[in-house]
Amino acid sequence: MIKKILFITGDFTEDYETMVPFQVLEMVGHTVHTVCPGKKKGDKVFTAVHDFLDAQTYHEFPGHKFELNYNFDDVHPEEYDALCLPGGRAPEYLRLNSKVLEYAKHFADADKPIAAICHGIQILTAADTVRGKRLTAYYSVGPEVTIAGGTYVNVAANEAVVDGNLVTSPAWPGNSKWMKEFLKVLGTTIVP
Repeated sequence: MIKKILFITGDFTEDYETMVPFQVLEMVGHTVHTVCPGKKKGDKVFTAVHDFLDAQTYHEFPGHKFELNYNFDDVHPEEYDALCLPGGRAPEYLRLNSKVLEYAKHFADADKPIAAICHGIQILTAADTVRGKRLTAYYSVGPEVTIAGGTYVNVAANEAVVDGNLVTSPAWPGNSKWMKEFLKVLGTTIVP
């Protein structure tokens, strides 16, 4: 069954955490509306590539420009089946937007599938939607998860954590597991 997925992103979203899930979800036939507050269909957001080069945290490099395919102001969350939140630096400011938080809360309250990766979890913590949930995130977001009432699970960067309809992963190395688990939660079957 084809699902309609809301994909909220913004400037300096992580490139792999944006491009890969968007392409995977479209590849299997789902309708994915990519949006950003203050931008409209056809506008682009800057992405950043985060890489792990033996430093205590990630290095950031310029990524691609990612074109939005839907208007943020035209979003009605009740019309969507699921929510996807990539990471990078975008969630730092996206979580300050009351509509973004309202949308995240809608999906959580309606128990609709939510996929969030890396810093994308910051939107969920700011929306007060992780209370009582087990989830992962980039390790520096772990304290926010705990403060927001969630149980932070420290897993390898290539892993994913599933709690009901919530699917999370620490960083882009987990894209394949994160998307595999999200597709399961969505009820998507791929027949060889």
